[in-house]
Amino acid sequence: MARHRPLGVAVVGFGWMGRVHAQAYARVLHHFPQLDLRPEPVTVADEVPGRAEEAAGRFGFATATRDWRDVVADPRVAAVSVTAPNFLHREIGVALAEAGKHLWIEKPVGLTATDARAVADAVGRAGVQGTVGFNYRNAPAVETAREMIAAGEIGAVTHVRIRLFSDYAAHPDGALTWRYERERGGSGVLGDLASHGVDLARFLLGEISSLVADTAVFVPERARPVGATAGHTRSAGGERGRVENEDHVSCLLRFASGARGVLEACRVSVGEQNNYGVEIHGTRGALYWDFRRMGELGVSRGTAYQDQPVSTVHVGPGDGEYAAFQPGAGISMGYDDLKVIEAYRFLRSIAERTPYGATLEDAVRAADVLDAMTRSARTGTWVSLP
Repeated sequence: MARHRPLGVAVVGFGWMGRVHAQAYARVLHHFPQLDLRPEPVTVADEVPGRAEEAAGRFGFATATRDWRDVVADPRVAAVSVTAPNFLHREIGVALAEAGKHLWIEKPVGLTATDARAVADAVGRAGVQGTVGFNYRNAPAVETAREMIAAGEIGAVTHVRIRLFSDYAAHPDGALTWRYERERGGSGVLGDLASHGVDLARFLLGEISSLVADTAVFVPERARPVGATAGHTRSAGGERGRVENEDHVSCLLRFASGARGVLEACRVSVGEQNNYGVEIHGTRGALYWDFRRMGELGVSRGTAYQDQPVSTVHVGPGDGEYAAFQPGAGISMGYDDLKVIEAYRFLRSIAERTPYGATLEDAVRAADVLDAMTRSARTGTWVSLP
């Protein structure tokens, strides 16, 4: 029987994403028994009264606290998931890294590229591992698409379309939480959804060299919440306030390779539930992926050029980390499985002292692109990236 070294883990911020991280830690050895480490839930922190205690009872954390600083000072904790609101990422991330804690932090890692760079620099100085929650790149079909592109199976990539449409903020009674405030939620849908699109673009096609963007707010006012919130709470009848950040972004991209792209994200798309996907066209073929049909990859390749058909490939063992979950192609994986893969790569990074998966440098590069989108939308001009 394999022996696994215990590793004390903590979660800071226990909304929906905190739960997802806790579940991933609980499941990771079921799917990746070869991992040398065994995550042990030590403590959970959340400022909402009673929430951390409830999480501790449900997920087996030894202790609970309302102050994330207790996690920084806890010698039992070696690795921490940061799933708190965006405006806290920099302060918490830097403090944890300086305390020698390995960091699994959700995107976008702060409000700006400056915030993301501060956390990345702290991780680098401390010599700890840092993983970022860009989970969609972990889908086996996406990893297969990346390999096919790199192998030239669709020729040279010419253009890509990336979409991230959701209705989570479409209801006019959606509460005016921190997500809609510039100082606490940053750039709205840019940080929330477009950050994933930027990471997919970079993961599949390489660096973005320049862009031009347009943004809009379509639900300009919301009611302030009267109590603690988690996820996308509704609030009607309360004092109304202004939505300060973006509901929608559309962006034209130019890649260093010469390829072109279109990225569009919206959080108020009525009729759309997590409609995320990519369409990649090359000189000899094309690839199509839809998150809602995560195990399928649309593939067109050959020498016909015109009237060339598209076939549906069901990924299976041998594609990405699929074999850790299912024995044969066509058996669905889910969102939480992508976070289990992320947990595995985070813990493997710690065990082997080398990065696996999305890193803080990926977060910095994505944040640079998001900042460029914000500047472009403000000035109406193309913006170049280093």
